[in-house]
Amino acid sequence: MLNEKVAALCNEQINKEFYSAYLYLDIANYYADQGLDGFANWYTIQAQEERDHAILFLQYLQNNGERVTLEAIAKPDKEFNCHRCALEVGYEHEQYVTSLINTIYEAAHEAKDFRTMQFLDWFVKEQGEEEKNADDMLKKYDLYGSDPKGLYSLNSELAARVYTAPSLTL
Repeated sequence: MLNEKVAALCNEQINKEFYSAYLYLDIANYYADQGLDGFANWYTIQAQEERDHAILFLQYLQNNGERVTLEAIAKPDKEFNCHRCALEVGYEHEQYVTSLINTIYEAAHEAKDFRTMQFLDWFVKEQGEEEKNADDMLKKYDLYGSDPKGLYSLNSELAARVYTAPSLTL
């Protein structure tokens, strides 16, 4: 059995990961409405990844004999007034998710729950990659986004992204 606080935080993280998927689908919808199918593709794949992350937390809790309680998923509440604004929301959200993972890790460390810490190691690394990707997209947009040809090129680059399921084994 897991530490009660750690188990509760992991259970809450399931909801947060599903919310992340909703948020990224909302961003994908924004870009699809703007005719930027590459950006929409990139965020649709992000949504798939977040759903996978939720399932990994769910399986981890189940594999450790914990009861999972699924809560309602909040509706995304962000407004996108410009192409860059949506990218900023994505970057800020990744920073928020990193803080959530760090909170769970800290609780696991305090409880000397080494198994959960090992499980979370993958997420710590993943969040570093997610923040870098989101920051890189902002930088590329700042370099090319105001030029129609540059925006077209960046959109094409993002359209080439394909979904890859996480390779974490529980």
